[in-house]
Amino acid sequence: MIIRFGYVSHALALWDCSPAKSLTFTRWKQLDENERKEQLLYVTRKNLEHTLRMIHYNIAQEIHVYRLSSSIVPLATHPEVLWDYRTPFKDLLTEIGQVVKKNKMRTSFHPNQFTLFTSDKPHITDNAVGDMQYHYDLLDAMGLADEAIINIHVGGAYGNKEKATERFHENIKKLPDKIKKRMTLENDDKTYTTTETLKICQKEKVPMLFDYHHYIANKEEDENFEDLLPEIFNTWSSVGLHPKIHVSSPKTEKEFRSHADYVDAEFLMPLLLFLKNHNANVDLMIEAKKKDLAAIKLCEDISKIRGVKRIGGATIQW
Repeated sequence: MIIRFGYVSHALALWDCSPAKSLTFTRWKQLDENERKEQLLYVTRKNLEHTLRMIHYNIAQEIHVYRLSSSIVPLATHPEVLWDYRTPFKDLLTEIGQVVKKNKMRTSFHPNQFTLFTSDKPHITDNAVGDMQYHYDLLDAMGLADEAIINIHVGGAYGNKEKATERFHENIKKLPDKIKKRMTLENDDKTYTTTETLKICQKEKVPMLFDYHHYIANKEEDENFEDLLPEIFNTWSSVGLHPKIHVSSPKTEKEFRSHADYVDAEFLMPLLLFLKNHNANVDLMIEAKKKDLAAIKLCEDISKIRGVKRIGGATIQW
């Protein structure tokens, strides 16, 4: 079994390297036409350059799994702004993709919680399609649209989960097939359980991204991840990628759903033992406040277990 560890968007080990520097719509409106263009270009260039810096950092640290920031391009989907960011940054976007491909790095996006397909309001579904299109277009500009994934949650229940699920299946038809082929769905910590999310994934024929912390926080009675994981892993067969799992630890018992700074290896032990017993090669995305530092520390902590061998900066074999 081989496990690779990755992190979310921002390498804390690097100084001043945020890939999510912003330009708010309020600020944009205060500028004249030339200043608006200058600021959009300036902020986007910084975010792309910082993304490239972090990719090179990942290569040096032997971190092979990385989630790109959804905020690379400011105001990219705002209806009053909508601007062409691909043309001025064609070379930089291409370079990012080439470095990712050359070093066989696994990349992804995770749009925010407002990108959902369970609403009964058409404009929310239209906004979700637009946001998914933005993420796909960025991947396409990088040359990664045939390998990276875009992960979202199912959405809200709106007081009737059965009806909301029916709307998901109907609304998702508005998503272009090429984008849907890069989509994954994740079980959440309050609404859609692992079992419910799996059923939706199986019906829509999209991979399911299992979140272990969310599973613990939102567990159905008699629901066992050991029974579900083989089926979850099967949903990945059509995309030719190892299954991906999100892991984090509760901040406190009282704030159980909040993420801690680091990930407690003991909290993950039932999952790790299952993976070992089934000889499952997976990628773990670390969703912890300390990001890259947490990913490396978790790799170090697990490598101390008897029989585990660390075979890279963020990879173990067991």
